[in-house]
Amino acid sequence: MSTTKANRRHETQIVADPALPTILIIREFDAPPDRVFRAYTDPELVIQWLGPRRLTMRIDEYDTRSGGSYRYVHREDDGTEYGFRGVFHEVRLDERIVQTFAFDGFPDGVSLETTVFEDLGGRTRVTTTSLMDSVEARDSMIKSGMQRGVREGHERLDELLVAARAAAPTDVPREKASDHDKRNR
Repeated sequence: MSTTKANRRHETQIVADPALPTILIIREFDAPPDRVFRAYTDPELVIQWLGPRRLTMRIDEYDTRSGGSYRYVHREDDGTEYGFRGVFHEVRLDERIVQTFAFDGFPDGVSLETTVFEDLGGRTRVTTTSLMDSVEARDSMIKSGMQRGVREGHERLDELLVAARAAAPTDVPREKASDHDKRNR
């Protein structure tokens, strides 16, 4: 595989169809789906990678069960805070997460996000589709700087997965769906 092709798969693709109120985000990671899924659902890991580097993060709630909810806050050095919240509507171990997403600053602007974890044989393609209320709401989200935050977050997730791979044996036993549910109650 050429270096160019390898680097391209590590680029976060963000696509906004002008005619649809959606944002499509695609990124590949050099880790199997179980590890990437865990990084998306374990609050101790989420806090280490989600969002831009310049912000600190506090998680108030992160219950990754179907029907569970979440709320977290990103904070600037000057004390400005940005809160986000939602509900997990479907959590399918290592495969899929469906959740709502809302920014506290725009409480009426709720999006529905579906994240799919595709097994690429030791690697994972993560595809998130966000459905907004309108094209205008989608454009407002993009203008807010979300692209930078998503890209930096994915870079941080890459770093976290590389560090975890270096620190952990390759044959870590997989948890069963019932263990995942127990851990997240």
